Amino acid sequence: MTEPVLSVRDLKVEFPTRRGILTAVDGVSFDIAPGEILGVVGESGAGKSITGTAIIGLIEPPGRIAAGEVMLRGLRIDALSGEAMRKIRGKRIGMVFQDPLTSLNPLYRIGEQLIETITTHLNLSGAQARTRALELLAEVGIPAPETRIDNYPHQFSGGMRQRVVLALALAAEPELVIADEPTTALDVSVQAQIIALLKRLCRQHGAAVMLITHDMGVIAETADRVAVMYAGRIVEVGPVRDVITAPLHPYTKGLMGSIPSLTGETDRLTQIPGSMPRLTAIPSGCAFHPRCPRAFVPCPTFRPELQNEAKSQVACWLYQPFPVTAGALP
Repeated sequence: MTEPVLSVRDLKVEFPTRRGILTAVDGVSFDIAPGEILGVVGESGAGKSITGTAIIGLIEPPGRIAAGEVMLRGLRIDALSGEAMRKIRGKRIGMVFQDPLTSLNPLYRIGEQLIETITTHLNLSGAQARTRALELLAEVGIPAPETRIDNYPHQFSGGMRQRVVLALALAAEPELVIADEPTTALDVSVQAQIIALLKRLCRQHGAAVMLITHDMGVIAETADRVAVMYAGRIVEVGPVRDVITAPLHPYTKGLMGSIPSLTGETDRLTQIPGSMPRLTAIPSGCAFHPRCPRAFVPCPTFRPELQNEAKSQVACWLYQPFPVTAGALP
């Protein structure tokens, strides 16, 4: 077996508040293999972005990783000092954020920002770094890179800015790229270009990718495997084709049923009643049980763990024996 690039085990992220401890991510575990794209999908508030932020060590205090571990090629990185983590970010882990304007400094030319990133992490001279920056801009599809390298971020369209952010993320040949909603603010045609570019670049560079999104279309087009998150937990993970065509968890079935079909075979889209629970009111047992059409005896009381089912893993009592204790059954 090839060693995974990223291995996350029982990750728990907490935010202390006046009302008590809020648990945003609760016991999340997954691996990403070299060259693999793992899509992480779920509603807003499911914990997707917090998981990515925790992996790269950017949780703002008083938020903290309360339990679990994050391994990068066998090196535990969740317990590293701030200085040690800064050397890994950009060098071994690249990051693509949702809004490229927040990733680019509006006061500096894009060439200056690329060159700074390259010289920080690679042993290159200024001239060599500029040559490398031009190569990266050409690789991500920026036309006339010799001219555009001296432009400011505001002189680029949204899609072109996102291409520059991709170039920044890949500047130091990272082993892992975390892309957090990289296509949300873009036109559909530009989304398709960025998706194709992300897939091609990561295959060429051999990088593993954690793609965070709420768009199942992006997942279907891009990912090799998909992890479905709900209320800070992974409820299903498996090959993208299996999860999309034959979802196991009732929540995943609801997500898939809410996607319009081009064939028009269904008259109405599936609607999941209710809404994602607030962090102050996460239900006991399976967090999805108040909204689940198939909830039964153990769901409100016992929390299901991920178990193998076919080619996937699912956290649902429909697929595993549930514990029978005093008072658990009517």
